[in-house]
Amino acid sequence: MGIALPETAFRLTAGEPRPLQRMADSGRLNTRFVCPDCACWIYSLPRNGVIRVRAGTLDDTSWLRPTWHIWTRGKQPWITFAEGDETFEGEPPG
Repeated sequence: MGIALPETAFRLTAGEPRPLQRMADSGRLNTRFVCPDCACWIYSLPRNGVIRVRAGTLDDTSWLRPTWHIWTRGKQPWITFAEGDETFEGEPPG
């Protein structure tokens, strides 16, 4: 699960993640920052003032509830989404 938030709201509190680059389906080069020990994705470089943070890296996740589901074309058949949630088979527009 990822969280999109304004770049100004993000603060790294410990560690020095290492950059890892990969080519997205769109052809754009994405830079993610990962744990130097286990390579767990922590956050991505900001784009358009928005940073994407992996929810599992937060100290408190009790307030999280997913409302957007992307790249759903590859989901398992038993996965269902709550009524009113937005779903996208691939990359959302914009």
